[in-house]
Amino acid sequence: MIEYSEKSKTFVLRGKNYAYIMYVGASGFLQHVYYGKALRAEDTAYLLQTYGAPHEPQTRDGWSDGCLNELPSEYAFFGRGDYREPTVTAARQDGARMSRFCYVSHTVQKGAPALSGLPHARTADETLCIVLQDDFSPLQIKLFYAVSDNTDILARHAELINTGKEDLRIEKAFSFCVDLPDDAFDILRLHGNQTMERTPERMPLGHGITRLHSLRGASSHQMNPFAALLRRDCTETQGECYGFQLVYSGSWAITAEVHNADTVRMQGGINDTAFNALLASGQTLVLPQALLAYSCHGLGELSRAYARFIRTRIMPPRWANASRPIVVNNWEATYFDFSYDNLFPIIDEAAECGADTFVLDDGWFGKRDKDDSSLGDWTVHTGKLPQGLTPLIDRCKQNNIKFGLWFEPEMICEKSELYRAHPDWAIGKAGQPPYRSRSQLTLDLTRKEVVDHVFEAVGKILRENEISYVKWDMNRSVSEFYSHTLPAERQGEFAHRYILGVYDLAERLTSAFPHVFFEGCASGGGRFDAGMLYYFPQIWTSDNTDAYERARIQWGTSVCYPLAAMSCHVSACPNHQTGRTTPLHSRGAIASLGATGYELDLSKLTEQEKATVREQIRAYKEVETDVLQGDVYRLLDPFAGDRFCMMTVRADKTAAYVVGEGLRAVPNGYRKDAFVRLQGLNENKTYRIAECNVTASGAALMRFGVALPQLFDYQCFVWHIAEVRAKR
Repeated sequence: MIEYSEKSKTFVLRGKNYAYIMYVGASGFLQHVYYGKALRAEDTAYLLQTYGAPHEPQTRDGWSDGCLNELPSEYAFFGRGDYREPTVTAARQDGARMSRFCYVSHTVQKGAPALSGLPHARTADETLCIVLQDDFSPLQIKLFYAVSDNTDILARHAELINTGKEDLRIEKAFSFCVDLPDDAFDILRLHGNQTMERTPERMPLGHGITRLHSLRGASSHQMNPFAALLRRDCTETQGECYGFQLVYSGSWAITAEVHNADTVRMQGGINDTAFNALLASGQTLVLPQALLAYSCHGLGELSRAYARFIRTRIMPPRWANASRPIVVNNWEATYFDFSYDNLFPIIDEAAECGADTFVLDDGWFGKRDKDDSSLGDWTVHTGKLPQGLTPLIDRCKQNNIKFGLWFEPEMICEKSELYRAHPDWAIGKAGQPPYRSRSQLTLDLTRKEVVDHVFEAVGKILRENEISYVKWDMNRSVSEFYSHTLPAERQGEFAHRYILGVYDLAERLTSAFPHVFFEGCASGGGRFDAGMLYYFPQIWTSDNTDAYERARIQWGTSVCYPLAAMSCHVSACPNHQTGRTTPLHSRGAIASLGATGYELDLSKLTEQEKATVREQIRAYKEVETDVLQGDVYRLLDPFAGDRFCMMTVRADKTAAYVVGEGLRAVPNGYRKDAFVRLQGLNENKTYRIAECNVTASGAALMRFGVALPQLFDYQCFVWHIAEVRAKR
């Protein structure tokens, strides 16, 4: 709900449990007033008296020294008495950059705004658009706030418009700014590395600027485009917290600035390092959307708000509530060394075990026998597959399963026909040796002809073959940030233009082939973000498939993403990333907390192991809806102790699914986590946990808990919880 008072020039935005309040002061500045737990309407007047600068001057130049430096702004300007970081900086023809943004007008429209060329929330009840104008330049700013009554997510973005006749150079362009009145917070980030993605790290927020960012041309393994502010007493189940997540997959930044007055300013958007954009007369720069979230019931409730929103409003609607393919992928089974002879048995066993899709991974194209050639040559490797893909597709059809294929559309190898024909299509500066990673370069997707070529090349394979699943990989970061075709004055736009090219390609392919299920991947989880989830309903969570490591990775990922977004596979042991051996039952249990699948040679399993896989797939199908659509509760933190436990609860509270793992066995002695308190159940319902032979009320299960089994290293348990209905 969006309310506006003409008398006080106050905007009140209300979601499911929050209120967001701002107003236009006497000087014409759009000022932030409040963001937090929903308030009564009559409390707004009190807030304006308390935080709304009741004695502010009637003119913009009437402020005394230092006052503007404490002004809570909705979009911060540069200079003119505010010495904190600005949200945007624009250089005029004379080189001046000072700015002062003042309210011009506003409109309220039904539905969600459509961001040209950028992923965004697909639905909203209402959208507020506030127009600001710079006092000193022709820069006009439109601030968009998309609000819905049944969610705690506020979707924000900005658009910059040059209303003058001369060019403006935009040197910083963040999407949002929120000034909070105190700094009594910890900051939570999701850091990591390749095969170690999205590790939660919580630390006190200190004075100065805390900056999270990526300069890799992708959201990155190293830092996810998300931050949360948590009150010091905030836990999983109680306390106040705020989330800030970008719907963006390129180089990004989020900053938290604690001011000398002990206030905090949160901002974020396109990474401003080496960024600048030329905004010609009449031109508009649309900035990425940010998802702001508020919870007064702990981090867990914040996570569930994000999960519901991304699943139902960001992901492709066709897949929001749909079953996912249960995939068998050949990569760790064969790597590059495959032929019909060793793929056919895997396909046969995939069908026998109950999987519904076989995916052929890297190595099927060009002359690719190792990772140093052929990226860009999307034609079948007839040395390996002399009859093309048809025999594999036919084998799948004979087994009543579907066929999928791996691509890395954004990349090119110097050993390729494409590179020999178009060496300038690779990102790099002529005369300077390129930076190589995994023996590959990156295609310049800022160029329309390159995007067109990749679309046609990939599209040709999809049109000519019966393919139902695509794994879209991206195995290196962008490094050169230079295009042969961009003029010098626009090279600072390269990183943003690159990701716009990725989005354009993804939009065209997913639209042209709506029957194909697209899974995102970036050397595992190197581009796991809400931007890519707009096009791909799930993402390969990590190349690390070890059951111990995956419990931690999936725990961290669940902080701001739904389980439905996570592609989770069972792989062989000893694990190819860690060398660790974990029970097959445990690998299946951890993989069941997402879109499950298998990454091994099923034909080499023992009969007992095959029986286990068949049972895992059968059991997964029974809980798939609860896993992909249920509310997630994190019970035992694998980063804080030697146990992991997570549960999903059906929306109507009639069923739940629990998976736990022992990470390190401790013999003898009293254990503080000998019982686990369940969450999310209905206190007044009675539930049965078959595996424990327990029947109890939801209140008892949540307040007193359930006894944990004795677990040795890497052993898992699974509980199926169902409501016991009274007999009539």
